[in-house]
Amino acid sequence: MSPSPFAFFRGAAAVMAADLAPGPRSGLTVQLCGDAHLSNFGTYASPERQLVFDVNDFDETIAGPFEWDLKRLVASLRIEAEQKEFDDAACEMIARRTAEEYRTSIGRLAEMRTLDVWYSYLTPENLRRLEEIANDKRAQLQIERYADKARSRDNLQALSKLAEKVDGRYRIRSEPPLLVPMRDVGAQNRPDELTAMAWDDFGSFKASLGDDHRHLLERFEPVDLAIKVVGVGSVGTRCFVVLLQGRDAEDPLFLQVKEANRSVLEQHVEPSPYDNQGQRVVEGQRLMQATSDIFLGWSRDTEAPDFYWRQLRDWKGSSHVVLDDPLDLERYGRLCAATLARAHARSGDAIAIAAYLGRSDRFDRALAEFAAKYAVQNLADFRGFTAAMKAVAAPG
Repeated sequence: MSPSPFAFFRGAAAVMAADLAPGPRSGLTVQLCGDAHLSNFGTYASPERQLVFDVNDFDETIAGPFEWDLKRLVASLRIEAEQKEFDDAACEMIARRTAEEYRTSIGRLAEMRTLDVWYSYLTPENLRRLEEIANDKRAQLQIERYADKARSRDNLQALSKLAEKVDGRYRIRSEPPLLVPMRDVGAQNRPDELTAMAWDDFGSFKASLGDDHRHLLERFEPVDLAIKVVGVGSVGTRCFVVLLQGRDAEDPLFLQVKEANRSVLEQHVEPSPYDNQGQRVVEGQRLMQATSDIFLGWSRDTEAPDFYWRQLRDWKGSSHVVLDDPLDLERYGRLCAATLARAHARSGDAIAIAAYLGRSDRFDRALAEFAAKYAVQNLADFRGFTAAMKAVAAPG
């Protein structure tokens, strides 16, 4: 969280939840992502092998006021724009246009049939056909490159990067501290117990899948296990990578196993109906995403935390880090906003939300103003955080 104000914002979902909770609420409840900043959108492969763009992080998912997700998204764009040193007019435009896109998208969704909303999803091909992009050669090329890179991130690519072949069989390579196979874990950390727990949880995970996907998974044999360092928002939680083998050593499957704790929003909203926090994450993801990973499931060990499971790499991609032009960031913000609106419409009342937001730009301007003020607060929090770190690290 210390490298930049945006990195701090990414890790401060609990802080923002506490900031939002005392304020007025719309009373319009949806399934929230809970951490809907711009880095938590991206691509992945659908079961039909389409490259789909959607929300892709659900550690904090829970039911709550729709505007909490939207405020976090718009604030993240303002903070990112300021960090890229765009001028104030550009920063304001990006935030306002993101809010506008959510408002107009939820309005369109409110007019659609229920099943049409449920079946809708966004692909790179859909993006290329948009009027404002169809004649923009640079944008077309960016989308093509992004899609090609995402499609290259599959199990075979993971095998080449994360595994090594020893005596004819693959095993996960050791790259401490980011990736540490169980064979290299020190005895004081009880690697045998961790491994036994993981394989027990594997059986529990299989039971959470549908019969068809469980049958498919049983064609793979678990062969290795490693501890993996997780991203900013999940620091301090356990994460594992499991390597499985299908018909032979060249038929791999990588699964990621992540610890699931209670949502940071839970103390501010109604409790989740799911006692198992892995199930909370999975059910929230299935409700919000247009289509989900076929190996998305959960487990629980009687002496360990809850976990959720998914494929490690299945055409996963994120593009915001290369958006160094205000127009590109504005387009990406609108893309995220439209995606979030569709995700909310799957669980909430799109007609009521559309009526609440209205047809004027009053809502857009209010959200842009909120984002500007929250960026100031985030910067102050970031400076306080880094100062405290320096004070702790200072000698004496």
